[in-house]
Amino acid sequence: MRRKATFMAAIAVVALALAPAFAEARRGGGASSGSRGARTYQAPPPTSTAPGGATQMQRTQSAPTAATAGAATAGTAAAGSAAARGGMRSGLMGGLLGAGLFGMFLGAGLFGGLGGFASILGLLLQVALIGGVIWLVMRMIRSRREATAGGPPNAYARDMQQGANPRPMAGGMAAARGPMAAPAEPEVATTPLEIVESDYQEFEQNLHAVNDAWSRQDLEALRRLSTSEMTNYFAQDLKDLRARGWTNTTSDTKLEGGDLSEAWQENGQHYATVAMRYSIVDVTKDASGQVVEGHPTEPQTVTEIITYTRFPGEAWRLSAIQQTG
Repeated sequence: MRRKATFMAAIAVVALALAPAFAEARRGGGASSGSRGARTYQAPPPTSTAPGGATQMQRTQSAPTAATAGAATAGTAAAGSAAARGGMRSGLMGGLLGAGLFGMFLGAGLFGGLGGFASILGLLLQVALIGGVIWLVMRMIRSRREATAGGPPNAYARDMQQGANPRPMAGGMAAARGPMAAPAEPEVATTPLEIVESDYQEFEQNLHAVNDAWSRQDLEALRRLSTSEMTNYFAQDLKDLRARGWTNTTSDTKLEGGDLSEAWQENGQHYATVAMRYSIVDVTKDASGQVVEGHPTEPQTVTEIITYTRFPGEAWRLSAIQQTG
């Protein structure tokens, strides 16, 4: 009975530790990802659609400029340290709570599973087992995140234009930040850019097209609609879903409101960041067809701050998705 309680408690720890990784299966993973050129590390101005502004980039290949390198590095280190401490504390508490709950389910009371061990050695062995499971799970999650941040699979690393002389995205293909990251790039001069009605229409069309391509798992379409960096993230997110045996689909996307946050040009490239509030039917199913996230018919409302980019004379492409603060 004690072995069974220990095994069930370990399962509880794994489930609780993996819960954050299972959230937000829609395109973009519910994270702030991508690049905004020289303004990647600057918060977009708030708008009436998104008065709380946007969260910081969690996945980006854009190198910080000289003015933002120090602040970005310090902020990332502090956030990473706090997240690690908070994650470990929550994991340990989750493991102990899981052991207690399973003990209660097995008829031993809330803490009976811990108090019924034959000896102190048995208690220590079970605590060590739970701690080991937590450590393995956290290491697995951390490795996956580091792999994603460090660069996407080579199969999707080519630029979407696939021409003889593809034009690099400004700052978009720089190496990911890390202990061996390249020195910060110098400041890039930016100038205001006027956005007209046809641009807004194109932004809305892109929103619909990207969601449709995501639901079809059509990476070639996503490559035409977004930068190579964002296509890489989409490819990794789809790979993660397939590894779990899950499928995420979205439908009935309806733009309810939106406004411009800022628009500019740098190095001959255009950028526009817009806040969008839209309703969408977003559902995730497992291999058996059971719903594990969302609802197959009821829409939900989402507000995101989305950045588009283009070279003059070309179509706008999705360059970044940021969640609202």
